[in-house]
Order: sequence, then C-alpha cells, then structure tokens
Amino acid sequence: MTVTVRFAPSPTGHIHIGNARTALFNWLFAMKHGGRFIQRFDDTDFARSRQEYADAILYDLHWLGIFPDAIRYQSRRIENYDAAVERLKEAGVLYACYETPEELDLRRKVRRTRGLPPVYGREALKLTADEKAAFEADGRRPHWRFLLPNFDTDPFEPQRTDIVWTDVVRGEETVDLASLSDPVLVREDGTYLYTLPSVVDDIDMEVTHVIRGDDHVTNTGVQIALFKALGAEPPAFGHHNLLTTSSGEGLSKRSGALSIAGLRESGLEPMAVVSLAVLIGTSENVSAVASMAELAERFDPAATSKSASKFDPDELIVLNRALLHETPFSEVQDRLSALGISGEKAEPFWLAVRGNVEKLSDSVAWWKVLKSGPQEPAELSDEDKDYVRAAFDILPEEPWDASTWKAWTDAVRKETGRKGKALFMPLRLALTGLAAGPELADLLPLLGREGTLARQP
Repeated sequence: MTVTVRFAPSPTGHIHIGNARTALFNWLFAMKHGGRFIQRFDDTDFARSRQEYADAILYDLHWLGIFPDAIRYQSRRIENYDAAVERLKEAGVLYACYETPEELDLRRKVRRTRGLPPVYGREALKLTADEKAAFEADGRRPHWRFLLPNFDTDPFEPQRTDIVWTDVVRGEETVDLASLSDPVLVREDGTYLYTLPSVVDDIDMEVTHVIRGDDHVTNTGVQIALFKALGAEPPAFGHHNLLTTSSGEGLSKRSGALSIAGLRESGLEPMAVVSLAVLIGTSENVSAVASMAELAERFDPAATSKSASKFDPDELIVLNRALLHETPFSEVQDRLSALGISGEKAEPFWLAVRGNVEKLSDSVAWWKVLKSGPQEPAELSDEDKDYVRAAFDILPEEPWDASTWKAWTDAVRKETGRKGKALFMPLRLALTGLAAGPELADLLPLLGREGTLARQP
C-alpha cells in the first residue's frame, strides 16, 4: 500500500499559517513513508472559488517546499458526485427535505425548550408523495440529507452509535452518531457541500490517510459512516491542534491574518516558517531546521498537543536569524545577486555579515557600508577623532587578510596605549558608522587599504 495524503483547501482566499500547518503535516507524513501528496482544490462553491486563489495557493506551497504529485479540482468531477448521490438514493440513505432555514431554526428552539438536543428530527422521512408534490408545486426544492446509521429499525428512535478510530495524532477517538443531525449533502440548488465530494474523492484517489485540523473530529464520524455507505473502507484519520494568533484569535483566509504570502513578502526564509508551523504545539523543541528532509526525520504527528497553540511571528525572527547564520553562500548567491550583491567580494562578504542579519535583505545595508562607507558620519569626540587619525597613519601595507585587523590594532595599542572598548569602538565607528556589526577582521580585507583610508575622519 502506498501512503497517499491530500491537502484540500477551498480556493476562496490566500492560505494562512494554519492552513500551511495542515499541508506540512501531510507533506512530511508522505515524505516519512515514501508516499504521495495530492493537492486537491475543494472548489464546489462556484460563487466564491477563484482560479487566481488556486494559483496563489500552489505558489505558496512551492515556496514552502511542497511539490504535489498530482493536482485535482472538484469542479471537474461533478459527475462522480452525481453518481454517488444516485447510489445513496437507491440504498435509501439519502432523503429529500423541504424545510426552510426559518422552519429548521424554530424546530431547534422547540427541542431545546423540551430539554432535547437540537438535532434534526427526521420529519422529512414522514412526508407523503402528495406532500412532496405540494412543496414542489409551491416552488420549494429539496435539500438532501444522509440518513445516519444510528438506529436499529426505527429511524425515529436513534440510539447511541459509537464510531471509533485510532487517530494518527490524538489516539483513540469516538463520535456518537446519535448526537448528530443527519448532514445535508446536497443543497436546494443541486450544489454539493463539503462532505460528499470529499469522501468520493478520497475513495477514487485512494487516499490512505486524512490529516487535518481537529475542528473536523466530529465530521470524521459522519464521513466514516458515509465511506461505509458507499461500500468503501475508510482511510486512517489524524487531527492536529489548531493555531491561533499570538493574542489567541482564530485564523481565517478572509481576515488575511498570518497569510503565507504576507510572511514571504516580509522577507522570511521558508524553512523558518516551516519549522515554527510544524514544531509549535508539539513535544519537540522549536528550533530552526535547515531542510524538509531533516524535519521529516523529526516529525511525529502523535507528539502534537491537543490544545490550540499560539503562533507568534516574533519567534520567526529568531528562527530566521539562526537559519541565515548557517546558510552557505551557494544557497543565497542568486538571491544576493538580485539584491545587487555580486562579484568576487560577494562570497566573503556574505560569510562576514550573515551572523549579523535577521533577514537576507538586511545584508544590503552592510553592502552599502562596504561600498560607500558609513551611511551616517561617525559621531566621535575630538579626542577620538585624533586617535582614529593617528591609528589610520599606521595602517599596515597590503596585501591584507584575516590577520590584518589584529596586526593593526596591536600596533595601535602599542602606539597609543589604548585598550579594550576605547581602542576598538572608535575604529568601528569610523569604518562602519555603527557600534555593532560583523567582525572587523572579516570586513577589513574587503575594504582594502585604500577603502579604509577613505574613511579617515
């Protein structure tokens, strides 16, 4: 059996970090088991689904490092769902209902006042052919409900019916079908809700594992029943905890909170986003993981907490910095070139500054310092200016290398008697205009003797 997973968002907006968590859990699970990853777009909501959103989701996934083995669109598979509907009707487990939303709401209120759970009472099963014809003549069109197998012989006497499965993430889970309303599978206009197309696709695409957010736990009980009604063995299910904003608010595509596009445009590295999205809310320490393959080795869905986790963007900066500090020049060469950093000095420059940047774009400022000098004149006292001038007068002759800085400062110490911060800080300010930054032993050979003398105050 080939492990097959799927990520199935609706293309009605841009995906956020919570959606990405689901995609990554599936991708890493497939990697870990040598399986397949299907990108499926649940686009049966024709009014809100857009191809531009589907394209943007694929772009976001590619940026994260997810490359689907197949791409499918539900809107192109309607005939498959139509066929499943006919099978369910023939089996007597899909029935027509004519209630309006207002009538359903009133019935729920009545059940609550009687101390009963607000589930659908299956009143439509009692409709006669004449009553249905009258509704049709009145312009009503039916929606269709799936008759849950939660009774013995009389559907009006439901009894506890536990659907039990071993969850890939949460362990043993149970849903009592008697506590649920028969779900609507087909709307009045003939379009499909999420449940039926999802199950039909999982059967047709031979999905072996469905890994998604824990807001779907109850849905899983219904879907397992539907798999069996269609004569199929249900896949394994896993439900991971959800992410919230740092203030505890839920994420949504409509609000745009923590969208992948926004995180990318802010200059973050994809593996920083991936590392936090996967490891937060698990028993693993959150740390910067350099590659998807390494993360797959560490990934254990069962190590995930059952409670929601807060996603703090500030943590991304810490991870981003850690990743960049270890990134070799070969991995960023093209991106640095796009930022205007190229030539024979580009590699030693990157190796010199990477320990002092939070985002790759920060290196541009240091490149300007290297090429053009301090962006703001150094603020030196008159005494320090005299000291720096004297120090520049005893600069070593070229060629310069990594040992030049020590040779120079040793000579300056001997000549001026300065030591510690009084020795080094005025020189750093004169050379870079900043009180902190890359090791000057690394920068000095890049500046060269002429470039250094040009910074003499």
